[in-house]
Amino acid sequence: MSSEDEKTSVVPTADAKQLAIEVAAFATSAIPFVGGPISNVLSGVGTVRRINRVREVVDQLVKDLAGFKSDVTEKYVKTEEFEELLERALRQASDERSEEKRRIYAAFLVDDIKAPGPSYDEKIRFLRTLEELQPDHLAVLKALAAQPDANPGSMGSPTQTLSKHLPQMDEAHISDLVAQLNGMRVTNLQSLKVMMTGHGAADLRQSITEYGRHFLKYLHEA
Repeated sequence: MSSEDEKTSVVPTADAKQLAIEVAAFATSAIPFVGGPISNVLSGVGTVRRINRVREVVDQLVKDLAGFKSDVTEKYVKTEEFEELLERALRQASDERSEEKRRIYAAFLVDDIKAPGPSYDEKIRFLRTLEELQPDHLAVLKALAAQPDANPGSMGSPTQTLSKHLPQMDEAHISDLVAQLNGMRVTNLQSLKVMMTGHGAADLRQSITEYGRHFLKYLHEA
């Protein structure tokens, strides 16, 4: 039984409608300004499993926003822009099997509530990309961001470095994932097999784009 199945199995009722009401009531009580949008999302989620995924995100929001108060936030969370972002993020999270990605959705929403900075279009772009990213993409991203070895040897290649960090993946799969990340503008890593100095091959942090560093930020917060 998967961890997600276990979480579903401990729910005291299989009644999805009742569970949705309970989650919405909890959210409204703990953080009133998100209660309405969360209720809207839950009304269309349907299954207990998907509602539980939303509940995970809501639980994280409640935890991370405990005691937080801001005049800017109070105004922002009442906007149509925030409500649409919240609903989109929660709907995507309800479809997401990866617990790690669900934590990223929660971290994104907490950050947006505490410091609503980038434009609406940029946030929508982020959510679209996050929906595309799979756990293996995130594993590659973390490998690219890893601190380089202090003594990497005289020569090496990016492929060798990534294979060392990701022993469970073969080179072809790693190459395919990097190409996909490049296509999403999350990374900019070319010539994976080119030989270079050991230090150059070991330090791949510069291959992560500025856009990609946003995902890393939420990975660290999640």
